[in-house]
Amino acid sequence: MTTHTQLRKLGLFDARVPRYTSYPTAPNFSKAVSAQDVEAWQRSLDPAQPISLYIHVPFCRRLCWFCACRTQGTSTLSPVAAYVETLKAELALLKDRLPDGIRIGHLHWGGGTPTLLSAEMITDLSGAIAQLAPFAQPYEFSVEIDPNEIDDARLDALARAGMNRASIGVQDFDPGIQETIGRIQSYKTTKKAVDGLRAHGIRSLNADILYGLPGQTPEKIAQSVQQLLSLSPDRVALFGYAHVPWMARRQAMIPTDELPRPEERLRLFDVARELFVWDDYAEIGIDHFARKGDGLQVAQQTGKLRRNFQGYTDDKCPTMVAVGASSIARYPQGYAQNAPSTSEYQKLVRAGGLPITKGHVFSDMDRLRGRIIEALMSDFCIERDELTQSFGLTVAEFVAFGKGVAQAFEGMVDVDADRIAIRDSARPLTRMIARHFDAYHMTQSQHSTAV
Repeated sequence: MTTHTQLRKLGLFDARVPRYTSYPTAPNFSKAVSAQDVEAWQRSLDPAQPISLYIHVPFCRRLCWFCACRTQGTSTLSPVAAYVETLKAELALLKDRLPDGIRIGHLHWGGGTPTLLSAEMITDLSGAIAQLAPFAQPYEFSVEIDPNEIDDARLDALARAGMNRASIGVQDFDPGIQETIGRIQSYKTTKKAVDGLRAHGIRSLNADILYGLPGQTPEKIAQSVQQLLSLSPDRVALFGYAHVPWMARRQAMIPTDELPRPEERLRLFDVARELFVWDDYAEIGIDHFARKGDGLQVAQQTGKLRRNFQGYTDDKCPTMVAVGASSIARYPQGYAQNAPSTSEYQKLVRAGGLPITKGHVFSDMDRLRGRIIEALMSDFCIERDELTQSFGLTVAEFVAFGKGVAQAFEGMVDVDADRIAIRDSARPLTRMIARHFDAYHMTQSQHSTAV
């Protein structure tokens, strides 16, 4: 078994490593990608291949202190209504550029708080999406639900629009921890939201929970996990809290002296993990869990698990089109990111152009290294045959990749001429091992802690 001493020696408790929901990661995007480039990418899409569509809503009623997402608070719905009109205008721009016959295989509304929209806005926005393209069959439509911002009218509107999966952020149920992180959300409120979703026919439920929060102890996280399990989510993401106040200034409200030490963070993760496994959830990648038979678990079993900006996914669509401020799209040719600020985004859309401000064009090496990283993050191994068939990698080149990582992580990775595999006991090091294949080597201060 890998000990804390070994993990410390390899730098796990000091490293700041990307989560690798993309490769290269967003800090390496540049202005080299223009709106004209993206328009050409959109026009070249194969209409026989369904797309994923991501809608970003960056507004919240109250800003949670722990959150590092690009969001903004609002006490009224006036700016939200204006933003929805801009989303509709961007969707209209897309309709003019996407090929006829395109369909939507996956639709996700994220934020921020998408359920801050009124029922009328939800219906209006979903109608604009339907005008862009119909759903493929089968399809998945998921929405991030804030239990503090949902009611029957909004659930009715989402159900009518076709929502069939919901995602709820829990973070932690302990009242003291909630107070410290600025997110008040009782178990009773959360259960009411879950019951409402199920009453509206939504049977697939995702939930997020955090470890590494201030004041968190093994006993407290065990209690929160057990409360979450009582709601029977189909999928759970167990994310490590990333304290980056230099990037997210609101996190300065969180007392750093109450944050658990890195070794304690790992213990918190292990306690939660053991409870999910005990309740018969399958482990998915480094930080997700799923009920047996769930699409995510099936994807893992069949070697089709993938990773995108929402984390692990069974989404098979090769393209993700993104709408809204700061949203990031992935095309076969590369990444494209919309203007990050709401004001700049709305200005560009109202001027009649795609609101692209930066991105990245894939090189052949990006595709190769990106697939290695994704496979290690998803399956903890990569086979030479796949890389040879997809990228023409020779045996000698694969052996060179394997030799380098084996030397860097001696005793943690099994390597031969056909396979690179992370040992079960070394899985806490997965992100660091994946970083070994990152040619960009971004600065540590830009990323979250490795555990």
